[in-house]
Amino acid sequence: MQQRRVGRSGLSVSALGLGTLTWGTAVDHDTAGDLLTAFHAAGGTLVDTAPTYGDGLAELWLGELVTGTVPRADLVIVSKAGLHWHTGERRVDTSRRGMLGSLDASLQRLRTDYVDVWLAHVWDPQVPLAETLGALEYAVQSGRARYVGVSNYRAWQTARAYSLLEQARIPLMVNEIEHSLVERGMDDVLDAGLDLGFGVFGWAPLGRGVLTGKYRHGIPADSRAASTNFPGFQSRFLTDRRRGLVEAVHTAARGLDVPAAAVALAWARDREGMSAVLSGPRTLGHLQGAIEADSLSLPGEVRAALDDVSRG
Repeated sequence: MQQRRVGRSGLSVSALGLGTLTWGTAVDHDTAGDLLTAFHAAGGTLVDTAPTYGDGLAELWLGELVTGTVPRADLVIVSKAGLHWHTGERRVDTSRRGMLGSLDASLQRLRTDYVDVWLAHVWDPQVPLAETLGALEYAVQSGRARYVGVSNYRAWQTARAYSLLEQARIPLMVNEIEHSLVERGMDDVLDAGLDLGFGVFGWAPLGRGVLTGKYRHGIPADSRAASTNFPGFQSRFLTDRRRGLVEAVHTAARGLDVPAAAVALAWARDREGMSAVLSGPRTLGHLQGAIEADSLSLPGEVRAALDDVSRG
């Protein structure tokens, strides 16, 4: 599997990361173990998790697996803090107290002394940015995190965070954002990363499953769009304009004789400034498809055509 440097840092990760968003909901314990084992065997290193995933089960299961199945030292584990759910309500808390308390709980579930990368999960307008970044700084200084960054920050927010952390000589290494052919609202984050030197991890590179084509003729009963665990997760992408984009991806896939998902993954993975894309497979078949796409490089004319139609 391809290995890449994250921005201009010294850290290398697999260009395909394993996302654990659905662990504990759509993915059961045994399947999670099978997915991690297969990912590791294929040369994958980057594993992304968070306290909110499966209400803590994703971190808990990952902690079990890295103590008994896959060597901890072989993985680059990313976790986050600042976002949680309380009785079904989304709550944000990026205060120093909230962040560091969340980190300690994550380390306990993960059965490790440190995470490789720790991120502020979301922007919090209620807490001074310097306070949130102070928690990231302390995590590095205390050895709880090797690298730090942010998630879902816009370009100007990321640049501000980069500047403040630079004063403390703690580099902001990465911003993890949603990025796909159907979601290009943060293209400027890639530009900022190239300029400042931080990397980008792209989540939902398959457009929350829409780009695979599974929703071309309706909503399958076993899909996330039909699940009570992810209400509204795909709905904003099931529009006429985006259906046209899905058809363009399928046209390209037929011409290349590869699955549509492979085309979408390769497009997102090879955007300039992208360090890695995160795939959240629910089955071994889904994971194998993502792994096979690692060797696909889109011809220039195909990439240019998809660039044009996705900007429309």
